[in-house]
Amino acid sequence: MLSNATLPVMEHFYTIQGEGFYTGHAAYFIRLGGCDVGCVWCDVKESWDAFKHPTYTVDEIVNWVKDSRATLAVITGGEPLLHNLDALTQALHAAGIKTNIETSASSPLSGNWDWICVSPKKFKEPLVEVVKEANELKIVIFNKSDFEWAEKYAALVNSSCKLFLQPEWEKSAQVAPLLIDYAKAHPQWAISLQTHKFLNIP
Repeated sequence: MLSNATLPVMEHFYTIQGEGFYTGHAAYFIRLGGCDVGCVWCDVKESWDAFKHPTYTVDEIVNWVKDSRATLAVITGGEPLLHNLDALTQALHAAGIKTNIETSASSPLSGNWDWICVSPKKFKEPLVEVVKEANELKIVIFNKSDFEWAEKYAALVNSSCKLFLQPEWEKSAQVAPLLIDYAKAHPQWAISLQTHKFLNIP
C-alpha cells in the first residue's frame, strides 16, 4: 500500500457515468492503479500493476476535479481500496465535491464516502463489513449461476441499498434476456447497462 499522500493514477477524465445508480450524471473519474482481484473478463487489466502508473499528490488529483467544475468524483480501479483514501476524500469534501467509490469490497474500507458502489467478484471474496456499508450493490452477470451469487450478497447489504444486475459486456446478447426475466420475477433488482459504451464515451 502506497502512502496516502500520493496515489498511482492510470487515467482520469470528466465524463458521464454510464452505469448503476448515477447513470447519466456528469462525474470526474479517477482510475487508480493496482488490483489483486484478477477478474478474467476485466476490461482494464492494464490497471492491475500499480507500479506501472505515475503517482500524484492528493492536491494534484483534487485540482483536476476542481478545474473540470465537476461536483461528483468517482474513484475506481483497479481496486481502489488497496490504497488508503482518507486524505483524498477529505480533500475532495473540503473542495465541495461529492465522493463515490466503485469497489469489489475485497480490501478494508477507507475514506469518507457519499456513495459506495460494491461490485463483488468471485475471484476474491468480498469483506462482509464493507458489503454492509454499500449504498449500491452491482452484480455483473456472466452466466445463469451468477443470480445465486447476487442473492448471496443482497442478503448482506443494508435495507436502503440499491440493487443492480448488469450484463457482462461481451455476453450481453446472451444474458440480457435472463436479466429481464429475473428482474421481472424479482422486482427488488433493477437492470444496469453500460450506456457509456453505447454512447461511445469514456
